[in-house]
Amino acid sequence: MAPTISGLIRSAEGGDRSAADALFAALYAELHQLARSQLSRGPGATLGTTTLLHEAYLNISGREGARFPDRARFMGYAAKVMRGLVIDYARSRQALKRGGGFELTAMADDVATPMVDAEEIERVGEALEQLTAADPSLAELVDLKFFGGFSLAEIGEMRGVSERTVQRHWDQARTYLFRAIRRN
Repeated sequence: MAPTISGLIRSAEGGDRSAADALFAALYAELHQLARSQLSRGPGATLGTTTLLHEAYLNISGREGARFPDRARFMGYAAKVMRGLVIDYARSRQALKRGGGFELTAMADDVATPMVDAEEIERVGEALEQLTAADPSLAELVDLKFFGGFSLAEIGEMRGVSERTVQRHWDQARTYLFRAIRRN
């Protein structure tokens, strides 16, 4: 009998490297969709979906003590890691745009034309960090919905609550973020 996602999570948390690899393989398609969703809102085509997914995997697998009691928390954590990678990527592209790393060589044109304003991505990232400090559950919801591309119904199923409850929490998170971005 194949192990369940919950069983793989428990084994991976216990330090079983093969369970961590099996968990990643079991959730690969879902994580790939999560990466695609992240990049649809992100800074450009030069960061590929598979690259983002693998960078996130390396980041997650390299962290000691990260705990994921269930699939929802694992996916939320993965979305947060990918969000951080996209924000870091946007910052580095913005630095290149402003002359950071200047060399007398030809540069690709795509560095000067990000699809989304990197400063806006940074403001959203800062507002999300504030929300994480104030209410981690709402911040995880934003990661799942906005960055992960999950529907409210899917998030409700992951969390074991009604879609209406998720909608109410989503409205709270959006209000908080809107106010935080306006203050910055």
